[in-house]
Amino acid sequence: MAAIDCNGRLSDATVIPSLGWVAGTRLDIRVSGGLVLLTADPQAVFRVTRPGQVRLPATVRHWCGLVPGTRVLLVADAERLVVHPPAALHAMITAFHTAVLGGEAA
Repeated sequence: MAAIDCNGRLSDATVIPSLGWVAGTRLDIRVSGGLVLLTADPQAVFRVTRPGQVRLPATVRHWCGLVPGTRVLLVADAERLVVHPPAALHAMITAFHTAVLGGEAA
């Protein structure tokens, strides 16, 4: 878990470095299905700002309803970082509970 700071940065000393990303690594950042996907791409314009730190563009934060202080789940998946905003986590947990416990989704 990490919190968005007032400049849109996420910091994590374990998950981000586990991808082998160092300061200056260029990143492709996109939104898909309510998740923020970051992938190393030498042609991209965004970068790892410091070891273990990435900055999400304002447009991405706006699309996902991320404001300073919002906590997100960070997952290293293969060679990408997946950022799970609260709305995505809520949808996943609701669907899982519906499947496991029965009943209709809320």
